[in-house]
Amino acid sequence: MSSTFSLDPGADQLAVRDWLHGFAADVIRPAAAEWDEREETPWPVIQEAAKLGIYSLDFYAQQYFDPSGVGIPIAMEELFWGDAGIGLAIVGTTLAAVAVLANGTDEQIGTWTPQMFGTPDDVKVAAFCSSEPDAGSDVSALRTRAVYDGAKDEWVLNGTKTWATNGGIAAVHVVVATVDPGLGAKGQASFVVPPGTPGLSQGQKFKKHGIRASHTAEVVLDGVRVPGSCLLGGKEKLDERLARAREGVKRTGGRGNAAMATFEASRPAVGAQAIGIARAAYEVALDYAKTREQFGRPIIDNQGVAFQLADMRTRIDAARLLVWRASWMAANNQPFTAAEGSMSKLYAGETAKFVTAQAMQILGGNGFTREYPVERMHRDSAIYSIFEGTSEIQRLVIARAVSGMPIR
Repeated sequence: MSSTFSLDPGADQLAVRDWLHGFAADVIRPAAAEWDEREETPWPVIQEAAKLGIYSLDFYAQQYFDPSGVGIPIAMEELFWGDAGIGLAIVGTTLAAVAVLANGTDEQIGTWTPQMFGTPDDVKVAAFCSSEPDAGSDVSALRTRAVYDGAKDEWVLNGTKTWATNGGIAAVHVVVATVDPGLGAKGQASFVVPPGTPGLSQGQKFKKHGIRASHTAEVVLDGVRVPGSCLLGGKEKLDERLARAREGVKRTGGRGNAAMATFEASRPAVGAQAIGIARAAYEVALDYAKTREQFGRPIIDNQGVAFQLADMRTRIDAARLLVWRASWMAANNQPFTAAEGSMSKLYAGETAKFVTAQAMQILGGNGFTREYPVERMHRDSAIYSIFEGTSEIQRLVIARAVSGMPIR
């Protein structure tokens, strides 16, 4: 049963928002600069989140299945208002969890998602591995192969993944691999690689421009063997899908592709992350403009500054509306006929870049220093027009949806 779309969050959503805001203000923000400089996974912060129930399967499941659709966007916005790098370290596991939810059976969901989080006393993380050195936006070009060994009922995985959040340090890895190269993107499937599986190793860890507290690395798969039960959705379902693809039967909505099914489900949530960064930068700039004096008066008295802030706030609110609409549609099984999910991620990501740049401008020279957080927010925002589908890919998806044409 669908819920009515509303812009007025209920008491439960508001309570969650206030709870997360307090955690972001009291725990995440004081630690943000340190972990950004260290460029390391903030395990103590993740563990604190786990002890409070924020980093847990139950918490994210409650938000994910909230029929209002705004549970996840509210959670993401508040955590990333605290800090994007630490926020991504806390929520990065959910991308792998969404991959299992989008493609797995009930048994697989029940088996693997709890292991992705661990316990408050023994925290774990998970990784979703899709991109490759020669295949980023072009998911049809994946070279990682999965070959079925019928005699042992095992799948053998070989290849290299890149840009994997938590790659190599994760307990559970979810890997998108090609089963039938002749079918392109429709010949792919997702596999769970259990903890401690031989043949999986971490490649290079990337030193990044932003979101530095979030671990990003290559994942090397060298003869990795996983049981047949680790194929998400099961072999019977895969064989049926491959047979239809070979017969040229078209599937709509991108659901036939393992990677795209995950990205489709996660794009509004990523947009909400970007909104959190933008809102944080806007608030710093607003407070600064009210207190910084030049020529005997606060700089906000100048229209040039005041109009910048007006544009910043307007774009933040517009982006949130797009994210909430897409999230409500997804929660209530409404099809994205005009690529509403991509719209939300595109606009929110571009808004984060715009707002953080304007905040730096309002702070002037102070905005360019690490004494103020907006330079870090500006660095963090840059990734939001790149990962989870670049802004150009989002525009392509939207253009195809609204035109009905195979635009390239």
